[in-house]
Amino acid sequence: MAIEKSIFYHIYPLGLLGADKTNDLVSVSIDRLSVLNVWLAHIKELGCNALYIGPVFESSSHGYDTVDYYKVDRRLGDDAALIYLVKNAHELGISVVLDGVFNHVGRDFFAFKDLKKFGKNSKYINWFSNVDFGKRSPLEDPFTYDTWAGYYQLVKLNLKNKEVRDYLLGAVAKWMDIYKIDGLRLDTADVLDFDFMKELALFCKKRDPHFWLMGEVVHGNYNRWANDRMLDSVTNYDYHTPIYESFNLKDFSKISDTVERDFGPKGIYKDLALYSFVDNHDVNRAASTLKKPEHLFPLYLLLFTLPGIPAIYYGSEWGFEGKKSAHSDDLLRPSVELKNLKKQAKHPKLLDAIKQFIGARKKCKALSTGKYETLLVKKEQYAFSRKEKDGTVVVIVNMSSQPVKVNISVKGLPAKGFTDFLSPDYCLIPNKTGLSVEVPPCWGRILYH
Repeated sequence: MAIEKSIFYHIYPLGLLGADKTNDLVSVSIDRLSVLNVWLAHIKELGCNALYIGPVFESSSHGYDTVDYYKVDRRLGDDAALIYLVKNAHELGISVVLDGVFNHVGRDFFAFKDLKKFGKNSKYINWFSNVDFGKRSPLEDPFTYDTWAGYYQLVKLNLKNKEVRDYLLGAVAKWMDIYKIDGLRLDTADVLDFDFMKELALFCKKRDPHFWLMGEVVHGNYNRWANDRMLDSVTNYDYHTPIYESFNLKDFSKISDTVERDFGPKGIYKDLALYSFVDNHDVNRAASTLKKPEHLFPLYLLLFTLPGIPAIYYGSEWGFEGKKSAHSDDLLRPSVELKNLKKQAKHPKLLDAIKQFIGARKKCKALSTGKYETLLVKKEQYAFSRKEKDGTVVVIVNMSSQPVKVNISVKGLPAKGFTDFLSPDYCLIPNKTGLSVEVPPCWGRILYH
């Protein structure tokens, strides 16, 4: 994958496709994946060139309680349907990344069922972490075991066990060789065994040097996971809270301080391409997090101009709303039909705005790989540059409901004029001190020369 140029579209298929909440594990498979072939055209038209879809493998409920790594979830389809989807995506120039859920399995996983049946005589005792027959589990097993985050439906694998690693790597080989995928997003990478991730990276890169590995990491120093020996990238949760605080508290220093620390001249992640997002299948939708819906426009402008590999979560390009509840993520993962979305859109103008932002990013290399520099931070205005050897792009964002004139001091600008990607008729010439820019309300400028 040419990851620096990648713009992701994220789909949670069990939700989008309206699959049953639970899997009886005996029914004939239903080909729902084929519906996504229609979505590929939308993804392409939007300007995205990468699809992160998952989970797709056989599970008991939400997809992260895996039952069989070698089989497509019968609620979604079968091998043929997934092969066809990836093939069609590739023909449209769209790379495909799947979920890899390697930290834990569901209780219907064959090895755990054997452990429940045979107890101490099971040959799979060492497939799981810290099995202890001295206690009973909360689910009335005659033993306890390690879990993910205390959920006993999610049984932690013993990734130190070679048999377990070989089983998982065998599945990855199938995904690469049969489905022809381009990368993996590693679920709960922040608690995943580091030695396993190193072995996985070696295994995948040997088969395909361009195969992309991205880990789900919420907290910690991302350099521990994203480096030459392990993963190519991780989820950038550093952006998530401060970007919303900036808008809701009317204080752009919240996000600018974070970006400066991470990607500025002395940035701790300035050499990493991190996966950035404003919402996903685990967090509240952007339209439900912002206090003012008009801030969706400058929010997405930042997503596509700040350092990172940007991703859109399905439906959010129309301003979908959705919040987590105490016991369910269902409202974050709705069933939708593409043909009805324009009618359902609460923010119909957002789609075209996102297309503009993506178009600007694709046309200007500096927005993908350019070095970041903070130029101006005010309560409701924020300006920065992205510099490449081929040129400089200056981005100004205004969250105010009023138009503003922003004066920016920028050194070393060429005397020739700047044009705004978002308004091609708007041009200006730098003065002796820099730029004096008029910025519309709840909007911005992406200036290039």
